[in-house]
Amino acid sequence: MTPDYSRYRYLAVQREQGIATLTLNQPDNRNAIHAEMHAELEHVWLDLAHDAAVNVIVLTGAGKIFSAGGDIKRMVSRFGSEEGWKFSIDTPASTKRLFQAILEVEKPIIAAINGDAVGLGATLALFADSTVIAETAKFGDSHVKVGLVAGDGGAVIWPILVGPNRAKEFLMRGKLMNGKEAQAMGLVNHVVPADEVMAAAMEIARELNALPPLAVRWTKLSVNKWIKQQLNLILDASIAYEMLSINSRDHHEAAKAFLEKRQPVFKGV
Repeated sequence: MTPDYSRYRYLAVQREQGIATLTLNQPDNRNAIHAEMHAELEHVWLDLAHDAAVNVIVLTGAGKIFSAGGDIKRMVSRFGSEEGWKFSIDTPASTKRLFQAILEVEKPIIAAINGDAVGLGATLALFADSTVIAETAKFGDSHVKVGLVAGDGGAVIWPILVGPNRAKEFLMRGKLMNGKEAQAMGLVNHVVPADEVMAAAMEIARELNALPPLAVRWTKLSVNKWIKQQLNLILDASIAYEMLSINSRDHHEAAKAFLEKRQPVFKGV
């Protein structure tokens, strides 16, 4: 039975000849991942996993940005509120569901990083099985810049890809790089001009689609055993630390300063 993809409000799914294109589809909000989009992302991988018409998945963002990560405006509005408390209680379980779902999809996932990918947007891309990035895209995990622990997967996947010390430096500094730099340090696989990202990702997708499906899928799952082990080892602690930091005054100050386009003043509380 074909899943009903029309029920997704913030995501779009198109299927053609065995390849599904999954698009983060809120370009007017820079494809920021708020709670509602997050909930859809938790479920869409299950639909794609069970869709017999899909062999390969291409993940991308609508418009010129892949994803700006968290929604800064919501960060400011929920601070100290009942919504903020509920968010900090619900997020650890929902984050674990999201990345477990991605890792358990047998079908290969290619991230077509068509533009800036920051914070959770970058982490989503890095959990894919292959990555193609625009050479001019800004890429990195900027959680620390808004007073948050890089806990929603960044602490898991960055050390796997580039080693602990390099991962710590980039995560602690919240440093962004361009697509060429991301490819050079081994974070992503391929770098191309922005207008060639989807074509390059689709070329890989078509190649994978033509290969023996069971061989491809079970090779992926074999490697993912290691990544799942790291997820289970690290995520519970890292996302708990992030939820502690989300209730800090420094986080509120950082988010407000970002919106007000001024330098924040941090006090360590």
